[in-house]
Amino acid sequence: MEPHILSAKPCTFYLFSCILLIFAFLASFASAAIHYHEFVIEAKPVKRLCRTHSTITVNGQYPGPTLEVRDGDSLVIKAINKARYNVTLHWHGVRQLRNPWADGPEYVTQCPIQPGRSYTYQFTIQNQEGTLWWHAHSKWLRATVYGALIIYPKLGSPYPFPMPKREMPVILGEWWDRNPLDVLKLALFTGGAPNVSDAYTINGQPGDLYRCSSKETAIYPVEAGETILLRIINSALNQELYFGVANHKLTVVAVDASYTKPFTTNVIMIAPGQTTDVLLTADQPPARYYIAAHAYNTANAAFDNTTTTAILEYESAHYSAKGGKYLKPIFPQLPGFNDTATATAFTAQLRSPCKVKVPIEIDESLFFTVGLGLINCKNKNSPRCQGPNGTRFAASINNVSFVFPRSTSLMQAYYQGQPGVFTTDFPPVPPIQFDYTGNVSRGLWQPVKGTKLVKLKFGSKVQIVFQDTSIVTVEDHPMHIHGYDFYVVGSGFGNFDPKNDPAKFNLVDPPLRNTIGTPPGGWVAIRFVADNPGIWLLHCHLDTHLPWGLATALLVENGVGKLQTVQPPPLDLPQC
Repeated sequence: MEPHILSAKPCTFYLFSCILLIFAFLASFASAAIHYHEFVIEAKPVKRLCRTHSTITVNGQYPGPTLEVRDGDSLVIKAINKARYNVTLHWHGVRQLRNPWADGPEYVTQCPIQPGRSYTYQFTIQNQEGTLWWHAHSKWLRATVYGALIIYPKLGSPYPFPMPKREMPVILGEWWDRNPLDVLKLALFTGGAPNVSDAYTINGQPGDLYRCSSKETAIYPVEAGETILLRIINSALNQELYFGVANHKLTVVAVDASYTKPFTTNVIMIAPGQTTDVLLTADQPPARYYIAAHAYNTANAAFDNTTTTAILEYESAHYSAKGGKYLKPIFPQLPGFNDTATATAFTAQLRSPCKVKVPIEIDESLFFTVGLGLINCKNKNSPRCQGPNGTRFAASINNVSFVFPRSTSLMQAYYQGQPGVFTTDFPPVPPIQFDYTGNVSRGLWQPVKGTKLVKLKFGSKVQIVFQDTSIVTVEDHPMHIHGYDFYVVGSGFGNFDPKNDPAKFNLVDPPLRNTIGTPPGGWVAIRFVADNPGIWLLHCHLDTHLPWGLATALLVENGVGKLQTVQPPPLDLPQC
């Protein structure tokens, strides 16, 4: 509005502005919806790879239901446990402001939902849009208990990219030709590494390259010339993946429900827990093209080296002209399993769309070594010591191997002032400095077990550097923080140099994420403001590493007033 109008009729203008603001405020509430769902968690017969298993599902679906909401909407989801295992559900990437009770990790923000019991998760989406997902957060139940959570912009708010003709979720997963919980149980008993998966899946289907699978291969129909949005989610338990579509370019427009500067690529690397939104234009000759994913492996360890496929099918090329037979799909070129250069180049291209407010003056500077370890056994021939050289596998952050409580949850103990459940003396730096990515003395391989939390003041500006180590093996560890997004300001290989590396940080337009991998034998730095009170799990999203102890939790204290204070727990919060 012109300045002279402001000065000519100030009272009228401000009255009109106030009316508009009131209408906008009321409209925002009117457009927000409440979505009610019932998630029945129970075993159902699921056939894959020629065999039928009694598989834990939600509402009989594998993968589970897709949730579709808009920014500002609320969800009320009653989880009814009809399975024989304890279970919780986690809404991966949802900020859950002041509401840790709805976050879901067992023994962290709640006790598990016991068989025959239920719990209602209630939360509101606040200033988030894009692709997230939900999954079980109890042992290895998330191998089959997971689904997409799609957050559309508020009504009237467009995407910051051309509107796609259609949108499709692409949920990448892992399948074991046995009960995944039995696989975990055996590994935890022996102390060795668990058996790797037998297949990868796209929307629950392994695809054409596996036995007894080609009839159910997922099909993505497309018309020539149209642009579609693929919402890619890596729900695999233990494996980073390379993903591509034969002969088609992918334009990355968002990661972890945060928009990015668009860039074009032939392949993406996506870690467990992460999401990536890509635009694909059907600009190739009408045919059938494989959508494919296989492992990106960074550890000196066994891995599933199979390839899952779906099919991008041009509607005008369903059949060949000869005898009505299906056209044979064209296969994409994916990087080698150990191609770290391609993964690094892909991650380096991620940027926020414009300049963002990155914390500059840091209040809490934390340096976390993350990696594996070994627990020495008195009897190396014991059936419980089947790790390398008669040991048991472990994992740690700053040499603390995290132990989850069992009699209550961390958040319940904190809220009720119950002593003896945890301490807040987590080391901000490694207790011993060493050449983290070099030849590490075997005397440093055995971590110390403990339930130690990181205490942060509300509003503090936090920097965490995650440093991979070469203990046992270097590895890309996808680190996830519940209740928070964070800016990824820098990364590199070798040991982090606190004197010189910060000068190279991107403090202008770093990407905003909720899960980020440590480069194998390297480091990654993140920054965020501790503006969400409660206890929030920080852990590696390779589920093999979580029971081994590669975790801690952030205890963010309450601030001032109701809007900076954890809300009271719901009445139906499960008890241990």
